[in-house]
Amino acid sequence: MDAGTVLVAVAEHPQDAGAAAGQLARIAEAIRDRGAQVRWVTSAADAEAVLRTEARLAAALVAWDLAPGTPAREPGGARVLRGIGRRFRDLPVFLVMADEELRELPLWVSQAVVGYVWPLEDTPSFIAGRITTAARAYQDALLPPFFKALRRFDDAHEYSWHTPAHSGGVAFLKSPVGRAFHDYFGERLLRSDLSISVEELGSLFEHTGPIGEAERNAARVFGSERTYFVLHGDSTCNRMVGHFSVTRDEIALVDRNCHKSVLHGLVVSGARPVYLVPTRNGYGLAGPLPPAEIEAAAERIAANPLTADAVSARAQYAVFTNSTYDGLCYDAGAAARAFATGTPRLHFDEAWFAYARFHPLYAGRYGMSVDEESFPGPDRPTVFTTQSTHKLLAALSQAAMVHVRPGPRAPVEHDRFNEALMMHGTTSPLYPMIASLDVATAMMDGPQGQWLVDEAVTEAVRFRQEMVRIGCRIAAAGDRPAWFFGVWQPGEVTDPATGARLPFDEAPAELLRTEPSCWHLEPGADWHGFPGLTDGYCMLDPIKVTLTCPGIGATGELSGQGIPARVLTAYLSTRGIVVEKTDSYTTLVLFSMGITKGKWGTLLDALMDFKDLYDGDAPLDRVLPALVAGHPRRYAGLTLRGLCQEMHDQLRASRLVELLDTAFQELPEPVAPPQQCYQRLIRGGTERLRLADTPGRVAAAMVTVTPPGIPVLMPGESVGTADGPLLRYLGALESFDRRFPGFGSETHGVTRDPDTGDYLIECLRAPEPPATGAASAPAQRRDAPDAEPVG
Repeated sequence: MDAGTVLVAVAEHPQDAGAAAGQLARIAEAIRDRGAQVRWVTSAADAEAVLRTEARLAAALVAWDLAPGTPAREPGGARVLRGIGRRFRDLPVFLVMADEELRELPLWVSQAVVGYVWPLEDTPSFIAGRITTAARAYQDALLPPFFKALRRFDDAHEYSWHTPAHSGGVAFLKSPVGRAFHDYFGERLLRSDLSISVEELGSLFEHTGPIGEAERNAARVFGSERTYFVLHGDSTCNRMVGHFSVTRDEIALVDRNCHKSVLHGLVVSGARPVYLVPTRNGYGLAGPLPPAEIEAAAERIAANPLTADAVSARAQYAVFTNSTYDGLCYDAGAAARAFATGTPRLHFDEAWFAYARFHPLYAGRYGMSVDEESFPGPDRPTVFTTQSTHKLLAALSQAAMVHVRPGPRAPVEHDRFNEALMMHGTTSPLYPMIASLDVATAMMDGPQGQWLVDEAVTEAVRFRQEMVRIGCRIAAAGDRPAWFFGVWQPGEVTDPATGARLPFDEAPAELLRTEPSCWHLEPGADWHGFPGLTDGYCMLDPIKVTLTCPGIGATGELSGQGIPARVLTAYLSTRGIVVEKTDSYTTLVLFSMGITKGKWGTLLDALMDFKDLYDGDAPLDRVLPALVAGHPRRYAGLTLRGLCQEMHDQLRASRLVELLDTAFQELPEPVAPPQQCYQRLIRGGTERLRLADTPGRVAAAMVTVTPPGIPVLMPGESVGTADGPLLRYLGALESFDRRFPGFGSETHGVTRDPDTGDYLIECLRAPEPPATGAASAPAQRRDAPDAEPVG
């Protein structure tokens, strides 16, 4: 490892003629001779720019008398020291002294620096040696435990005598295509792809060595009692926690808004699910579980046919999504207390929320905040939090974590939970993925974690405000149609300090960046459209930005003209902009830690360009050429505005958004536990039927609308009547797909007839009627060997 970069922030330019400037220049040269780079700046403003952009800083040399910039509230050196403290943890800082005496400095300065430098009192070589020695020590301490051990092992250059068979990449070099693979990914990645036989790196299942140390470090950073690394994404985490928390014929309370992996866990465990129904708004967005829904959990359990012969009438496990796919996060303590009266184990699925602990805006909004202090007493449930670390923190794809905080009612014995981990985990872990979890943890440790999240929040606020301002400018200009895309957010916010109500785009960015109440879903507010909420219960996460298209509002009112979001996102993809989720009239973009002004500026530009193309009624083959080329008979000669209006008319006539809401609100009747249906599925006891043939039948596999992966029909549930909400919704989707090829819905659990395009769904095979005229009743038919009857 080199000595990194040293920031030299002094008042003098390196070419100045003075004695001090010459000495500082010689110090900088001596630092370079020792393998470090130097960033020389002469003002506090320039130093702050380096702090924002240079992550390789390993030390800093800062002059107290540095030019402060504007406004000059304190010396420039003080300003830079405070900036370093907000950005870095334990960065070695040396304060350059001129005529000042130490007693003239504020007391806090001694805590912010590791030493003082009087440039003319020591040799440049000696001063540079002090700085570079401190820089190397800082860099060595910077590496988290597993990543450090992996680098040490790689540096040993040992031959590989174990799996994987490519032996550090050597096997790839023996084949032309293998050589191409080796050259693309590089030797270092392949040398670090090692077997579990490497004892000095520890064990993922025994939690020993550097891996165990890395998990314990993650527990400290994320605020859990125990943390487990998982290498198959949050989906595996969800199945693992569900499999551990509830067993066959026990009751599980499940947020209907949960990811399908939670429901796969129910299939594995054999639990009896009782679903809780979140609220929804006019856009078709899923909201939180309202407090009244959680309070009515006992009534839902009592009314559910599957619970009559359950092991116990009380739920052993409850699971819900936080934050939701559209960025709604709960008051975690309030939710835990509401669930705690009925269940000892509570699972926060926080796949998209791993950063919450590291910014004060989200205080009390994440699972691991439910601790002995916020929820004292014997009723505190055991809390599990599952996080898809790679989604919004810096880790490799599939890298995930489970955090555990046991409560008095349901202690978690590590060895028993580890059985669930071993059952769902792999014995061939990818070490670079483990290292990425270790590094993602280290990146969030200390002030840098808040700095990273704060940067994402800040950029999201700037984008949100700029969208509103552009819309206002378009409307005021009067030289073009007044419409523009909106952002799902409050129109006004309250400044707690003054009580003043401020238009969102005029509110100080600092207020929006730091005040949680600005993002609360106020009860009854039209902008969010969710009923049944209480003060402070739910908050919108600012970094999950939902763009709204003309055509419908949050309370469901449809207008005569509209721009379906599927057309917008198809255009955005031609501009290299891939969004996270698209609904009928909304699309979700994520402001992760990798966001920049340049990045969101390209999105603004694309939205403005779409408006110009729509207003000018541009030919569709100019806007979406691949779509027209793929379906020329359907789209040739059509314009962008014409396509949008056709699609809007179809959505309005079919009432698709309303049908979606109804299908998620009016749950199907449960008939059989999911696990029994799965047994029938794999033993040939099911059949695929067209929608017209499914009324009254029982689903054998889940039907999931994706994104975001929420099941609308679960195995074991009745499909319902022909005019029921589910079949009307699926029928509307089927009609949409036929009319608009290239914009088809992605619905897992639905297959399409290749000849007709009909939707087919998997249902339990109906029992055959008994033969007539037989001397005696035949034995009950089993659909296949070992099939288990359902009923």
